[in-house]
Amino acid sequence: MLYELATLSLKLYTVPKALSALEKYTTGGAAGGRLLGCWEPEHGEIVGRLLLLRGFENAEELAEERGRVLTSTDPFGIGEHLSAFQVESYAPFPFLPPVEPGEYGSVYEFRTYRLKAGGGLAPTMAGWEAAVPERTRLYPLTTAMYGLDGVPRITHIWPFPDLNARLEIRRDSYERGIWPPENGPENIAHATSTIALPTPISPLR
Repeated sequence: MLYELATLSLKLYTVPKALSALEKYTTGGAAGGRLLGCWEPEHGEIVGRLLLLRGFENAEELAEERGRVLTSTDPFGIGEHLSAFQVESYAPFPFLPPVEPGEYGSVYEFRTYRLKAGGGLAPTMAGWEAAVPERTRLYPLTTAMYGLDGVPRITHIWPFPDLNARLEIRRDSYERGIWPPENGPENIAHATSTIALPTPISPLR
């Protein structure tokens, strides 16, 4: 399984209109891949934005869909509402199960860590493999994955019941020494965090 995380920038006040067209495109059979999640960021730039996560069976399927999007005059079926988009390819950490749609929380956190140059991915994944079982006893992990294009990076997606629960779970994991994983912070060159809410079309919610 491979994943694509797309950041869709929309014209102001067009998110509700775009969602129905986006759902039709991603589930109607013409596009490749499987719709896993669609979220609207709650903080950051004051523009319409959506985060779209899709799963692909293999590199060929992902590449075919990527080519379709990049050459389309109506990308993602929402061209009239779209002002810009960015698409990124990922592979999951090999010890994690595939993303399974379902109801997990009212808010999701997307964290992307750009890794230091020079082999930071292998020790990072080893630390995660050791730490994830205990951490996910506190609350589940949607996925952690590493970039197949662009800068060396990992992105991990966490659901939470609400923002207060997020603070409590994170505090508990730190105080008990469960998190962060060994070799994690040491290999981070730059980190970003985005809080996003599942949209009505999101299979992950």
